[in-house]
Amino acid sequence: MCEFFVKADPIQYEQRTRTVRIRNVLTSIRLENMAWDILAEMALEEGCTTNALIAQFHDEIFLHRGEVPNFASFLRVTCMRYLHRKMTRAESALAVDPPAAHIGPGAALPAPKLVAMGGRS
Repeated sequence: MCEFFVKADPIQYEQRTRTVRIRNVLTSIRLENMAWDILAEMALEEGCTTNALIAQFHDEIFLHRGEVPNFASFLRVTCMRYLHRKMTRAESALAVDPPAAHIGPGAALPAPKLVAMGGRS
């Protein structure tokens, strides 16, 4: 099991600092490249920029808690929770509609759908 983790590309866990504008204040956030990539994926799903998503997270946690302690750690945990939720949803989808490769021998396969072609009926 450790081999899978040990062989990770070092660029993924190399840290990078980015400047983000939060509440009209420029602030620097230092995260691992993989965390930045996950935040970018989340932002794409939300239809906004990574910086806008980070600012929104900051505003929401501030409204919820009244302070924003250790924001970089919050972002890392947010990335992990996002991936966990994504994995859970994928597992649920597989449980509802398993792919054909998971159908055991002798099981009935669904009938193929017939597609009407142009021409005579």
